[in-house]
Amino acid sequence: MKVLIAAIPLTGHINPMLAIGRILMADGHEVVVLSGSAMRKRIEDVGASFRALPPEADLDLGNIVAVFPELKTIPPGPELVRFYFEHVFIDLIPPQHKGMRQVLQEFSADVIITSALFLGVFSMLLGPRSERPAIVLCGTNPLFWHRDDGAPGVAGLPPATSEAQRKEYAALAEENRKAFVEPVGRYLNNCMADVGVAPLSMHILDAVVALPDVFMELTVPGLEFPRRDLPSSVHFIGALPIIPNQTSLPPWADELDGSRKVVFVTQGTLANHNFDQLITPTLAALANEPDILVVVTAGGRPIDAIPGPIPGNARLASYLPFEWLLPKVDAFVTNGGFGSVNQALSFGVPLVTAGLTEDKAEVNARVAWSGVGIDLKTNEPTPSALREAIRAVLDKPNFRARASALGKEFAAIDTQSEILRIVKQVSRVSTDRGAPVYAK
Repeated sequence: MKVLIAAIPLTGHINPMLAIGRILMADGHEVVVLSGSAMRKRIEDVGASFRALPPEADLDLGNIVAVFPELKTIPPGPELVRFYFEHVFIDLIPPQHKGMRQVLQEFSADVIITSALFLGVFSMLLGPRSERPAIVLCGTNPLFWHRDDGAPGVAGLPPATSEAQRKEYAALAEENRKAFVEPVGRYLNNCMADVGVAPLSMHILDAVVALPDVFMELTVPGLEFPRRDLPSSVHFIGALPIIPNQTSLPPWADELDGSRKVVFVTQGTLANHNFDQLITPTLAALANEPDILVVVTAGGRPIDAIPGPIPGNARLASYLPFEWLLPKVDAFVTNGGFGSVNQALSFGVPLVTAGLTEDKAEVNARVAWSGVGIDLKTNEPTPSALREAIRAVLDKPNFRARASALGKEFAAIDTQSEILRIVKQVSRVSTDRGAPVYAK
């Protein structure tokens, strides 16, 4: 089977796609990955063939604020979400569309697999089914699908528990429709017209889930708000296996020997341009806690970028191998990256979260709702608030118990087998319909 994987050149998007690629290649399938040139080495290191996106989409998003400096000044909220959708995702549709068509001219893929916000695939999903292979989208974010309680999907709200709350959510949804849904819909349709595709008639977030042949959500049902009307094409496939040996062990690795509780803190690889938001206050919060060792990763940035003073119980690294670290962690402090939250929970690690940008308010609302941690509901928590939350997660057994229960839910899913089963099944259906013709 030939598989084309396409992903935005962001670590949180490319890493899950490469994990899926490794599973497929280990099963004997041929994999080509279309992404940014900045990801070429990472792609080729897992054994896949690399193809570069056209120049307009071939961005190095390792430091996203260098590419989009506006992100430094837009506060968390609808305006920031709208900026991401319009300029980080929708603007790239024409060159992504072009890049996929170019690859398909020389690589007759049986299946295309993309991260959910690689929106260039919309041009195929909205076109004739006979002119494309099977398409699988992967949810590298909380599930994009309308809520049973009517809450807007980007506000980080827990499920409504009363009629009064539902009315409140309805009012917020109306505001969101005017501030986000309608303007982003118009922006998307104008962009789609540039590649000759008819306007989208549904909410963009619903379309991401409804349009592909299969949607694989990279989590478990226990971490997702319940929905009564999910399409049958949606599959929860658990946590992807961590790609091993992406970086070496730190020189202080032997200090994680169980003599002290380990608190791991990171701002991930995207919202990490200002370490004063979470890493600095966490270091201050735990500086005088002798029973705790604080482990910090800078998400690929140099550790010198972390402002001092660095307390004596802190250990820093630019990157750390999660497959080695997470089994040793007692609590995870994060701004709410979807992938790292799921990875931590797959090991039964409870969390303290503090983040409002990108999709983080949605991720963190699920952390609090599921009982696996504490959501501080801010982008800039104070050291005192962090200390209180971290000690609660470490010292109160209910958080560890809920995280352990969710870890068992992850363990009950054979993610590798599910991916192979789903991809092979959708490929067979596509083959039965006949070979598609790829228009230039």
